[in-house]
Amino acid sequence: MLILGFLGSPRIKGTCARLLQSALDGAASCGAEVKRFDLITCNIQYCRGCGTCFLNNPELTIGKCPLKDDMHAILEQYVRADGYVFASPVYDVFVTALMKTFLERKIMLTYRPKDEHGTIPGPRVPAEFKKKATLIVTGNCGDELEEVMGDPCFEAWQAHLPIEQVDTVGQLYVGGVERLADSTLAEKCKKAFQNGRLLAGAIEAAVHEKWNSRYRSA
Repeated sequence: MLILGFLGSPRIKGTCARLLQSALDGAASCGAEVKRFDLITCNIQYCRGCGTCFLNNPELTIGKCPLKDDMHAILEQYVRADGYVFASPVYDVFVTALMKTFLERKIMLTYRPKDEHGTIPGPRVPAEFKKKATLIVTGNCGDELEEVMGDPCFEAWQAHLPIEQVDTVGQLYVGGVERLADSTLAEKCKKAFQNGRLLAGAIEAAVHEKWNSRYRSA
């Protein structure tokens, strides 16, 4: 089982990073192999909207993009993974530009025939919702404002993941990070750790169900 974490914060040792790492540690405690991507350290260029990647080469797992950066190599690992942890602070009531740029470039994982105008591209490799994800958002506004600050960020991921046929199994909003007490942060990290364990458990359950289905149909 491989689970990848993606950090949308430019602060790789900040609160959001600590929560992401706690979630990955939780998954690892269940036997998962984990790897973390700090997007600020990656060379990911802005999508140009040319459509080259999703309108051509349906036989490929990852569409060809004319931009030469780290994105294709990251997606090679992304498609092999069983689960994901996405983490971003709230910047202007949304995920960061780092995270948004990454999400836009994942269009390389989809394909749409050129003559099917006005339709949504589908996944190049259908995951059948066997792959799972958990989400983490941090914000300066308190927990009581999760609906205003956190939900738009959760929705940014939840708009992308169903197209890839990835199921969301958990989310965590941590507010008031400017003045977060150490004891409170420790409790939130425990929650993130538990969400990582739940993510690994959901993936394992999906794998077992897949094999059980094959056995019943054999």
